[in-house]
Amino acid sequence: MTALIAALLLGGGGGAFAVASLGPDASALPVRQVVEFVEPLPLQAQSEALDAHTFSVFTSAGVRQTDTIEALLSRLGINDPEAAGFLRQNTEVRALLVAGRTVSAEATDGRNLISLRARWVADDSGNFKRLVVERQNGLFTARIENVPLVPSLRVASGVVRSSLFATADEAGIPDQVTLQLAEIFGGDIDFHRGLRKGDRISVVYEALEADGEPLRPGRVVSAEFVNNGRNLEAMWFQEPGKRGGYFNFRGESLERAFLASPMEFSRVTSGFSMRLHPIHNTWRAHKGTDYGAPTGTPVRTVADGKVEFAGVMGGYGNVVQIAHGKGDTTLYAHLSRIDVRQGGSVERGQRIGAVGSTGWSTGPHLHFEFRENGVHRDPLEVARARAGQGVVLAAAARPDFERASRALRSQLAAAAAVVTQVAVATAR
Repeated sequence: MTALIAALLLGGGGGAFAVASLGPDASALPVRQVVEFVEPLPLQAQSEALDAHTFSVFTSAGVRQTDTIEALLSRLGINDPEAAGFLRQNTEVRALLVAGRTVSAEATDGRNLISLRARWVADDSGNFKRLVVERQNGLFTARIENVPLVPSLRVASGVVRSSLFATADEAGIPDQVTLQLAEIFGGDIDFHRGLRKGDRISVVYEALEADGEPLRPGRVVSAEFVNNGRNLEAMWFQEPGKRGGYFNFRGESLERAFLASPMEFSRVTSGFSMRLHPIHNTWRAHKGTDYGAPTGTPVRTVADGKVEFAGVMGGYGNVVQIAHGKGDTTLYAHLSRIDVRQGGSVERGQRIGAVGSTGWSTGPHLHFEFRENGVHRDPLEVARARAGQGVVLAAAARPDFERASRALRSQLAAAAAVVTQVAVATAR
């Protein structure tokens, strides 16, 4: 049996070897040589052309508080000792190193400076400053130009979820515009206590541009605020040769004889109500409003009047008291400084002092009181009651007003529609 199996295996191996050996012999195949000319690519010409080509690199960076010329140039991607030396010594360039400003630069592909520009607003003239540094014929020059700002309109809108500023931040509304909205609607809305979740705001405002880039926000042109079911509207309108002001879309002035607050929008720490006195530890009627703010924050008078008192008044500390006529008086207490004199006249919105912590005070804040014939009144209620005492719209200006209001209505409606769609999507 073993011999038979071995014979079969050997026979199978032999068969396999015989099959593998049936192919032709490679050494016997014919051999043919093919020669073909190949045209080389013109890489040398391309390389020379690339070496001769130059290009510019454009970068921008914000100036930091601790920046030096070298540090700023380094962030701009520039390595040019000659440019750094010029920028350090030139007096015009001193305006460059101000924190927050944006600097734009053009440089060669070798990181040498070609030109440098910076823009900023120096005052309320409607112009901006442009610093221009250029390399011409191997030499640097610097100059500061005075150029008009160009206004353009922007639209923004948002839904209230917590505070006014949180809503504005979420909607991309600049702080300066938010403060204007607080001034416009402050007599109708208590932004500290009267906001409701789901309130909506839409605004059209100016963006003041420099060389095509927005440099700062301008005036609120139109706005709508839906607060607790009320629709409040405002639009700016100015007749030729007259003082402008805010009106609702019916043409009624929104200007009031009294501002709603003696400070720009701030955190109210104690309202017009009963409170636990922080020093005497007893419950007392708080016949005024406390505005918490850092020491030195400007305080303004809420209406035209005459300074009745300017000095120290017991627990009130440094005080300014102003008579506004017809039995109306206002009092501003705990001031760190007084900027008016007794007997002098003041205009609405004029600075009269600064927030402090003088007298019986546990921290820096402004205590503000409004008295009507000796009786304390809620300042916000007074501001609401004295509405419509501003610019009166002339009959001849009605057609222009109506045309402007129609255009602004459509812009606000478009902004409000976006807010509504977002709110519905969020609810789902």
